[in-house]
Amino acid sequence: MWRLKTIRHKACRSANDLEEFKHKKREFEKALRQARRDRQLISKRLLQNEDEDCVETDSVHLSSEQVREMIRGIQCGGEEKATRLASLRKALRNPETQLTFIKSESSMHMLIGQLSGHNAQCQLEAVRSLHELSHSPHPSVGQACLSASPYLLTYLSGQSPKLTELCLYTLGNLCPENGLCREKLLAQGIISALANCIQSQKYNLAVVEAAGFALSQLLQDSLCTDKIILAVVDSGIIPDLISGLNPDRDFGFGPAIECAWCLHYLISSNLDSKVLVTQGALSQCSAVLITLGGTVAKGNLEDGLELLIWPLLRCLGNLLVSEGCDVMPEDTCLLAALCVFSQAYLQPHIGLSRESLWVLNNLTAGSSGFCSGLVLLNLVPMLINLLSFSKGINLMVLRVLGNIAHNGPEYCVRLTQAGVLSGLCATLKMAEPEVVTLSLEVLHMLVSSSPQVIEEFTRLNGVPLLEVIQYNSEAEQRVRAAYILDNHFSEVEHLS
Repeated sequence: MWRLKTIRHKACRSANDLEEFKHKKREFEKALRQARRDRQLISKRLLQNEDEDCVETDSVHLSSEQVREMIRGIQCGGEEKATRLASLRKALRNPETQLTFIKSESSMHMLIGQLSGHNAQCQLEAVRSLHELSHSPHPSVGQACLSASPYLLTYLSGQSPKLTELCLYTLGNLCPENGLCREKLLAQGIISALANCIQSQKYNLAVVEAAGFALSQLLQDSLCTDKIILAVVDSGIIPDLISGLNPDRDFGFGPAIECAWCLHYLISSNLDSKVLVTQGALSQCSAVLITLGGTVAKGNLEDGLELLIWPLLRCLGNLLVSEGCDVMPEDTCLLAALCVFSQAYLQPHIGLSRESLWVLNNLTAGSSGFCSGLVLLNLVPMLINLLSFSKGINLMVLRVLGNIAHNGPEYCVRLTQAGVLSGLCATLKMAEPEVVTLSLEVLHMLVSSSPQVIEEFTRLNGVPLLEVIQYNSEAEQRVRAAYILDNHFSEVEHLS
């Protein structure tokens, strides 16, 4: 489990605060990448009050008597009530004070009473206190907040965007506490409330991001049921998630990232992919990736960009292999974008490079149009250069090359002209058995296509490599190497 210390929306006022924010954002993004790649995202987010300084200060642990005194002060009312609520909220940043608070008599009743009152500032401070509690590392604290969930859901249709955003993050923090919390929120209509919120507030990107976060918390859980998925479909929110994939450069990538992860979790479920394809998920993911590919090609690797590319790749790659999704506009710009990602992120985020090649493999499998595109755009030499990289990169490249070769002799000749045999000579020497096996499969398609390929491989001294494999490798590789030698190089002089 990881926890985000803070999320801020352009509230910092000094250069030092801004640098601190950027540092914490980078740390958050690092954790987000790892968690979401592993599909183990159990996250909570703390939305910092933009009216305060950006620098966090640790609150001290208050005694039971001090907490009770604060509660009594708020219950007394008066003009200082909102100020006292703000002081309580700051005190609740301490995890031990959180436990003390929920164990104090009438504590949650007092907070809920503020939610049902008519003082807007007291309502806001009460929700901020609940938000602090929802971020607690103690499960019992989050469960105590559930008594306020009907009010939180009601405020999603309110007129205050700030209050709505706070309620969304609070609800999102409560979703992963346990199954009972999730079931109670579902029974109270959280999915329809989120759908109505994102539809009515689609021009308020901070609210869209918060709603996407709350929905993703429901969808990403390993216990997410078909009932939840069907409720999401019936809510009519999918078109809004798809339209939300377009990032706003002024606001940031956050809303698009959350919408993309929601779609990823839907695609990864038992939902019929036709539902998503007919509503434009496939074409929209492709269009956004093409746009981002143009940005990356210009050398712009701004912070957070890869966080959007990642779920978009997951969405596209999974849709391409879904049943009933066998039609894909053969846009060569998408090929170029995927190749750009695979190169640009090879060093900073090799996993992202590998996923780009995985999508490229899914595109080219059974598609002569996309295979032709790679050849005509002269992208094959770039792929061959990637054969020297490990960690799954060379495996994915070999699969793509195999997809191209599978289209027949003309494609095999073009691969040979691009220098693929030199690359295969290198991969045949590698220690990874799967790399060698795939290299032999690609080589077999190539040498079966044309005598010129056999001549070129012989000129590159590739035959001795096959003989070494024939006598020193695993059984499957020995059989493959022997077959290639016997059927295509029988007249070539063998090593003694």
